[in-house]
Amino acid sequence: MQTFLDFSPVIVVVLVFLIQQKIVVTPEQLEKKHREILRDVENRFVTQKSHEDLRLQFSEIKEKIDKIYDCLIISK
Repeated sequence: MQTFLDFSPVIVVVLVFLIQQKIVVTPEQLEKKHREILRDVENRFVTQKSHEDLRLQFSEIKEKIDKIYDCLIISK
């Protein structure tokens, strides 16, 4: 215990430095950053479900274009 008391000013200075430089974060800061990251990901990337829906739509469009192309070839 005596060693802690001897080094207490140094310990306090080191802790203050770490907190000022944001090397150590609080749980509130961590939660805030987590929400920011989730919001950015939501804005930048598509969900798996919407990606699959889009693929299905492209597939349907491709089939329809193929049918139209076949009809044009047969009519000539």
